[in-house]
Amino acid sequence: MAQDSLTVISDDTVFSESPDTVLLKSYASRYDPRKALLYAAVVPGLGQVYNKKYWKLPLVYGGFFGIGYAINFYQENYQKYKVQLFYNLNNGFAEDSAVDPDDPNQYTTGTLRTVVDKTRRERDFWVIMMGAMYILQIVDAHVDAHLKEFDVNPTLKVSIKPSFDQDDLVGRQNSLSVIIKF
Repeated sequence: MAQDSLTVISDDTVFSESPDTVLLKSYASRYDPRKALLYAAVVPGLGQVYNKKYWKLPLVYGGFFGIGYAINFYQENYQKYKVQLFYNLNNGFAEDSAVDPDDPNQYTTGTLRTVVDKTRRERDFWVIMMGAMYILQIVDAHVDAHLKEFDVNPTLKVSIKPSFDQDDLVGRQNSLSVIIKF
């Protein structure tokens, strides 16, 4: 014969509906990983704010600013040198060793082709890095919300000690041992 009882200890700790069942409501249940992922996808950095990791916000926006600056730098150089290259090609300086006499830098057409290709490649690389930064901050918010419920054992002790073994078969062996006590 089972006894029916309902025990409430406090706001967010233990609920007992019957002697066989205990419902736990923890601090971690307030952080939904899906919600953190959605927030970070809609507004970069908002997932970190949702997880109350405010110190990550300057890292997120600093990363976006730095990558955006690199994209802008290479885009401006790409456009500048592409205009010079097309001017050379349209005005009879199509050979790789040809130089426009009015160009103050005296770049050859071959040099301009190389510079245009390199700046375009660098700009494209940084555009890919911008996408990676966006995905990284989304993943960070999602994983951080998941790890809110991870409880570290306070009695966990990890140590690294040198180990020396003498064996007749293989001789002397030196190594490091990782010792985990909990």
